[in-house]
Amino acid sequence: MGLTKAAAPEYAAQGIRVNSVGPGYTDTPLLAGVPAETHDALVGMHPIGRLGMSEEVADLVIFLLSDQASFFTGSYHLVDGGYSAR
Repeated sequence: MGLTKAAAPEYAAQGIRVNSVGPGYTDTPLLAGVPAETHDALVGMHPIGRLGMSEEVADLVIFLLSDQASFFTGSYHLVDGGYSAR
């Protein structure tokens, strides 16, 4: 987050936006081998009641790269299904 906040004002005059994304537990092949009990415990730690999908993280990145996010710079965005809000 510190690097994001430092780089954003440094590059803003050049039209470069700097943001960061913090994905939470995401249902990927990395988690495919965890025991069911561990998987269920991870799911239970998310108020939304499930793990994220890689497409959901990608959707945020695509938005941040789009012209719709032209006034976003220096920000950090969590994609964690409420995990960090607990």
